[in-house]
Amino acid sequence: MKKLLLGNEAIARGAYEAGVKVSAAYPGTPSTEISETIAKYPEVYAEWAPNEKVAAEVAIGASISGVRSMCCMKHVGLNVAADPLFTCSYTGVGGGLVAVVADDPGLYSSQNEQDTRLIARAAMIPVIEPSDSAEAKSFMKRAFELSEKYDTPIILRTTTRLSHSQGVVELCDRKEVEDKPYEKRVDKYVMMPGMAKKRHLYVEDRLNRMAAEMALDPLNRIEYADKSVGFITSGIAYQYVKEAMPEASVLKLGLLNPLPDSLIREFASNVEKIYVFEELEPLIEEHVRAMGIKVIGKEIFTRQGEYSANMLRKAVLGKQEYEAPMAGLPARPPVLCPGCPHRSVFSVMKKLKLHVIGDIGCYTLGAVPPVSVIETTICMGSSISTLHGVEKAKGKDYIKNWVCVIGDSTFLHTGVNSLINSVYNKSTGTVVILDNRTTGMTGHQEHAATGKNLKGEEAHAIDFTELCHAIGVNRVTTVDAFDRDRLAEVLKEETQADELSVVICRAPCALLKGNVFKYKVFADAEKCIGCGACITCGCPALSKENKKAKINPEMCNGCGLCASYCKFGALEKREVIK
Repeated sequence: MKKLLLGNEAIARGAYEAGVKVSAAYPGTPSTEISETIAKYPEVYAEWAPNEKVAAEVAIGASISGVRSMCCMKHVGLNVAADPLFTCSYTGVGGGLVAVVADDPGLYSSQNEQDTRLIARAAMIPVIEPSDSAEAKSFMKRAFELSEKYDTPIILRTTTRLSHSQGVVELCDRKEVEDKPYEKRVDKYVMMPGMAKKRHLYVEDRLNRMAAEMALDPLNRIEYADKSVGFITSGIAYQYVKEAMPEASVLKLGLLNPLPDSLIREFASNVEKIYVFEELEPLIEEHVRAMGIKVIGKEIFTRQGEYSANMLRKAVLGKQEYEAPMAGLPARPPVLCPGCPHRSVFSVMKKLKLHVIGDIGCYTLGAVPPVSVIETTICMGSSISTLHGVEKAKGKDYIKNWVCVIGDSTFLHTGVNSLINSVYNKSTGTVVILDNRTTGMTGHQEHAATGKNLKGEEAHAIDFTELCHAIGVNRVTTVDAFDRDRLAEVLKEETQADELSVVICRAPCALLKGNVFKYKVFADAEKCIGCGACITCGCPALSKENKKAKINPEMCNGCGLCASYCKFGALEKREVIK
């Protein structure tokens, strides 16, 4: 049977058909749908872990026990998981182990454009990369075979375009793979220096064997056509080459680490002019140049952003067949949703003129106009540590008008460690946990404080108040995120305290399923003087018509934030569902 699948769905299907038994992940766009899909297969145990490091360690443990396992993450999540994965490269595997890592060329939902291939090369972990949904499924199955054959974890690299594009995939039956018997191997699995030195030699030999033995593997292929021009490419970029220059010869690489030198030399000896077309960093290009082969690469292709067929036509052929469809249109940056509790919290912080250190989540949008309160955002869980650093650099009096904000899922991801550090090292800052009861930015996934797991089963819900007290925070206050007056009082008091405090601002995400909005806000044109004060709250349901406030009733969730800005009673919150 054939079915149209997202790249992410195809990856999950490939893992299922390969007999995977354990999957662990932390949600991160563009990788999230992999785990959401694999959780639908009852034969697979699937979980949301609190972060990518834990997810990788769960998968490693399952592999050591003898079953096929996987972990999934986005590219910056690989940074968090790097510690166990670098060492797992040395230990090797029991059952097959695949780490799926989704890169984000173009930064559609990320804070950087790092290239997973470079990290994999440093970790000496093989990388394979599919170019469409059909290959996403078949390459995933092949990854488990290679993992077990070469005793290594494998990274399957994908990108935003592949993850979220659809293609036709042939569905096959699941292959139940017999568990490998667990074998106590201290020399293999205990990475103290004496064992690690020997395993390092094994890893180098493994990569050399793979490079030699896999040069003619179906993961890589040469497609000869017009031999006056050729392209060395991989992944989704291969599709752009075939679209823009179908007459060219192509060396399509599915194995990116180690690269198949003999196949590259064969292709180079048969093609007159060679382009290397790869998104992000010049990994293939630099390798081919080091082999003494002349190629054209980043001197005409950018290292930034996402590639396209049109970009290839322009760079190589000097022509652009069509204008980008969005050219000339006004920019439409993302904004916080109507009824978002974060907007209410930020409105109070702005009124109090607080310096706000941000974190990774929907609330990062608090940095842009008209909200404009977030002043710095680095990475997951960094806000608490950053505030601690400011206090230790400038003193506790300096941060009396500073706070940091962090989401509930992000707090569990890596914020807990930062809070422990702040307690241990006697910080005095104010930490605001924006608890909207979900992992909002990636599409409403459960986490350890929501009361449900990835399978939708009831689970223990961590109590943030109890957790903070257990860590050693004495001052913990929970406030309704929409109670602006109470929140203002609490923030004024806590920022002046001479000890560490945590303020939990609680209200569910406006887009959570099951939310019932009992209220709407209505605008009275007769009372409105057109001052625009309500507009400054930044709600997309608000606009102006003939200089008067106008509310889109389809978008309004009735939070009433805009009404609190109006001094003339022109905006009224009314109950519409009784």
